[in-house]
Amino acid sequence: MKNLRWRDIMPAKDREGREIVVLFVQGKGKSRKLVAPKSVGEYLGRIRVISKATEPDDRVFTNITGKPAKTLYSWLIADLLNEAKLREGAQGVPRSTYCFRHTYATLRLQEGVDVYFLAEQMGTSVHMIESHYGHVTTIKRADRVLQGMAGWELPQPKPDDTRAKASKAAATRDQSKRGQRNKGGVVSSS
Repeated sequence: MKNLRWRDIMPAKDREGREIVVLFVQGKGKSRKLVAPKSVGEYLGRIRVISKATEPDDRVFTNITGKPAKTLYSWLIADLLNEAKLREGAQGVPRSTYCFRHTYATLRLQEGVDVYFLAEQMGTSVHMIESHYGHVTTIKRADRVLQGMAGWELPQPKPDDTRAKASKAAATRDQSKRGQRNKGGVVSSS
């Protein structure tokens, strides 16, 4: 992300017409497009307003003089983690900004994001996602894993008022049409 340039940020819309941001990112000899919510574009816009580097080929993340940043907030994140007494992980290894990548993957999987799309978004392989985060999807998808086993029942769908009303309206329309046909001399089969 620290190689991100202003020309690499493009507003777009998803299939439902919601505003998103597409970022063309490059690193480790690879490049890819990733998607982000509109709020990310707004945040980057605020950075651009205060930046000294705002030309299309300029880097987004710079220091106060407009020179490309060497790191992305690593000292700030370290200070925040120290203050929250979360700097060291369970094994005593200091946490870094890279830990947020793992948090992101875990949260997206818990929300049911398809592993293929997540791997593409993160610029990694499905195999890596499955090997590092397979436990997340198994727990999240327990209903699918346990389906058909003795003593396990799938949750029954709750009646949806909207669907129920739509079905009732459709049935009323059908009955009304049948009644009109019967009045017009057409014999109903019901």
